[in-house]
Amino acid sequence: MFPVGNALALTAAPLAGTYTGITADTFQSTNPPGNAIDQNSSSFWHSEYSPVLTPLPHQATLDLGSSQTINGFTYLPRQDGLENGNIGRYGLEVSTDKVTWTVVSNATWLDDQSTKVVGFPTRAVRYVRITAFTEAGNRGPWTSAAEFGVTLPSPVNPTTANKIIGQWSPVIPFPIVAAAGFVEHHTGKILTFSAFEPNQYVGGSGNTYTAIYDPSTGSVSEVDITNTGHDMFCPGMNLDADGRAIVTGGSDAIKTSAFRPSVGDWLTLAPMQIQRGYQASTLCSDGRTFTIGGSWNGPLGGKNGEIYNGAANTWTKLPGCPVAPMLTNDQQGIFRQDNHGWLFGWKNGYVFQAGPSSAMNWYGTSGTGSQSAAGKRGTDPDSMNGNAVMYDALNGKILTVGGSPSYGPSTATANAHIITIGAPNTTPTVQSINPMWYARAFANSVVLPDGQVFITGGQLQAMPFTDTTAVFISEIWNPVTTNFVRTASHAVPRTYHSIALLMLDGKVFTAGGGMCGDCSTNHEDAQIYSPPYLFNADGSLATRPVISAVSSTKFAVGSTFTATTSAASPSWCMIRYGSATHTVDTDQRRIPLTATKNSGGTYTFTLPGDSGIVLPGYYMLFALSNGTPSVATTLQITVA
Repeated sequence: MFPVGNALALTAAPLAGTYTGITADTFQSTNPPGNAIDQNSSSFWHSEYSPVLTPLPHQATLDLGSSQTINGFTYLPRQDGLENGNIGRYGLEVSTDKVTWTVVSNATWLDDQSTKVVGFPTRAVRYVRITAFTEAGNRGPWTSAAEFGVTLPSPVNPTTANKIIGQWSPVIPFPIVAAAGFVEHHTGKILTFSAFEPNQYVGGSGNTYTAIYDPSTGSVSEVDITNTGHDMFCPGMNLDADGRAIVTGGSDAIKTSAFRPSVGDWLTLAPMQIQRGYQASTLCSDGRTFTIGGSWNGPLGGKNGEIYNGAANTWTKLPGCPVAPMLTNDQQGIFRQDNHGWLFGWKNGYVFQAGPSSAMNWYGTSGTGSQSAAGKRGTDPDSMNGNAVMYDALNGKILTVGGSPSYGPSTATANAHIITIGAPNTTPTVQSINPMWYARAFANSVVLPDGQVFITGGQLQAMPFTDTTAVFISEIWNPVTTNFVRTASHAVPRTYHSIALLMLDGKVFTAGGGMCGDCSTNHEDAQIYSPPYLFNADGSLATRPVISAVSSTKFAVGSTFTATTSAASPSWCMIRYGSATHTVDTDQRRIPLTATKNSGGTYTFTLPGDSGIVLPGYYMLFALSNGTPSVATTLQITVA
């Protein structure tokens, strides 16, 4: 076994046709299962191929001898120069008694000779069972392994690097490729979804696989949603004023579904007027949902704007909101030119479109709609699959980063700009700032409680369904210096079909990538990033401020409320709950709050009075002490 981090060695001794430490349901007599735990990379276990060719799947079970606390599994393919039997799609289970088994990973490994590492939440187990469902190169019904092993949790030793670059969690196995997701406002759980299959989008309709991650327990649960008849892969998505996730189009291009976090159920809503896939949607200041674009599915072109009225459950076309002014000049034509708009709900029912086209626009949603040009995004080219984040809604500030001129293959940029918007139908200011350290397409960006923006994943060359040129080092942008700082590297490529979301504790959840069936670029897992503000200078965990009370958890815009904390001289902000798919999150926005100190650690706030700045819906309220955020308290903001 080749150790990765701390590792537990297994011994092998023959006993009546099996091996203490490992058993297998099949093996060639010259390649017994004990070879996979003998710490000798030149030997290997191989499934039987003579005189009987044993068909897939194949299983091997490791016996640790006693209960051991582990947090991962390692697999070294055979190292003799051949590749027959390299494990492709696999399932990994653990057990304390060899009777009840818990699935900790289902994924696919690359067809190469590198050591594969699977991380999962720390647990005490005695048995680990791997099932090989496919051979990575589709060469035959074989399975082989030079070494299997498990990893032990490392001692928690603070490091000064934590304060500089932050820290990533172990990889968390997921049952699906999380191509989309949102945070549930009542629990802080993260609901993710893929398509009609856990890791495949081609060929199905009418259902969607979902997985919910519970940060409080580390558990992941899976549900196949069938009652809406909606394959929600590649949708538009936004959170409405009641906190519902409104999911439109995608593989089932006309449908609309909604998830109610407070109830935990999915509803069928009125269908759109226009079939769409890869469109963008945003909430408007009056609580309605605006959507535009989406020629990935349905007829090509003509995907002008329409608006959803939740109270009436109706969609209405807006002929005055043409999609043509926001088209990119993509090399694949209209199929890609109207995808993934950077939309921001703003004042008086207007929507600002910041990209990905180099041209920016204002869309009005009253009556039959309206459109007016808002100028160019400086000298930035079309930036498909780049990011745009409203990091300071009070002052109309938007950060844009990365993207590429075409969907792919296309060279990404490291460009960064600050857009400042004011009154609707006026030209915003655009400031070109220092670029990112790395060019990125298919990255994700998340605004943090301290006003900085975390950028993670992506690739230098935009090429869907690949991990070539993947960027593993994340960056944090500082709005004061306007510079980017490189942070810790994550373990798994996060490129096409990946997501990132802010959590209630100020950490960042990332997941997904792939969605191409039995391919090597599916990433059915997640990781969580702890930013530097969660650590002391010596690398130990910083003491968080605590919000002990709020005067209410539901307010109209313009309301005054109070909150109490024991922190000395805290700063405060609200961040709207996020939803993410295909690099787009039109929900997240940060609103800095000015506080007046009262007695006893109580502070008074007055919310901005414009529901275009404070879009209705659910927000995370953070108190920060010396830059370290509290765990958020949830507030609901309503239209005045």
